[in-house]
Amino acid sequence: MLTLDDVTVAKGTFRLQANIAVPPGMTAVIGPSGGGKSTLLSAIAGFEPAVSGRIKWGDVDLSEQAPGQRPVTMLFQDNNLFPHLTTAQNVGLALAPRLKLSQPQLMRVEAALEDVGLPGLGGRKPSALSGGQIGRAALARSLLSDRPVVLLDEAFAALGPALRAEMLALVRDRMAQQGRTVIMVTHDPDDARNFADYVIFVAEGIAHPPQKARAFFTDPSPAAQSYLG
Repeated sequence: MLTLDDVTVAKGTFRLQANIAVPPGMTAVIGPSGGGKSTLLSAIAGFEPAVSGRIKWGDVDLSEQAPGQRPVTMLFQDNNLFPHLTTAQNVGLALAPRLKLSQPQLMRVEAALEDVGLPGLGGRKPSALSGGQIGRAALARSLLSDRPVVLLDEAFAALGPALRAEMLALVRDRMAQQGRTVIMVTHDPDDARNFADYVIFVAEGIAHPPQKARAFFTDPSPAAQSYLG
C-alpha cells in the first residue's frame, strides 16, 4: 500500500498536507483548481520533495529516492514522448531503456499500440500524431511498465468524452484489476463516478483520506458538495 505519513510539500508559498493511505485499485483525485491535486502526484513521484513526513510503498521509505528509483510511472498532461524517437520506440522504453528489444518485446509493443487504438502507427514520430494519439501512445508505454504505482495527471484531457472513457476503461481493466495502484487527477467528476474505486478530495492544500467512490458521491462533505455543485 502507498502511504503518505504526515507529508507536507512546499511549492513557493503553497503548502500541501497529506496523511493518507492509498489502497490498490483506481483512485480519482478531484477538487477545485489550485487545491494541490497535481502537487500530490508530483510528491509521490518525487518531483516535489516533501519538507516533512514520509512517503512509503509498503515498508520501503521512498522519501529520499530519486524519481527514477521509485516504483512509480507517471503520465503527465503533455505525455512526454521523446520527439526524436518513433512511437514504437517511445513505447518500447518501458521494456528496454536502451531500446535493444527482442522479437517478443517488439510484439508486446505492437500489441500495446493496438490496445490503445494505434495499430500500424509505430513508425511515426510524435510530430506526425494528433494530440489524442500522443496521449494514447503514452498510455501504451505505461501499460507495458511493470511499476506498481501509476499516476495519471489529467492524462486524457485532450481526448473527447467517448475516447477518454475508452482509455479509462482500459486503465481500469489492465492496471487496476492487476492490483496496481492507479491514481488519476481529473476535473470531471463523472470520470471518478464511472471508473474509480476510491476518491481523494483535495482542496485548500489538504489531501483528504480516500473514500469509496459511491460513498463520496452519495454523502459528500460540505466542502465536496460545494465543489460538486
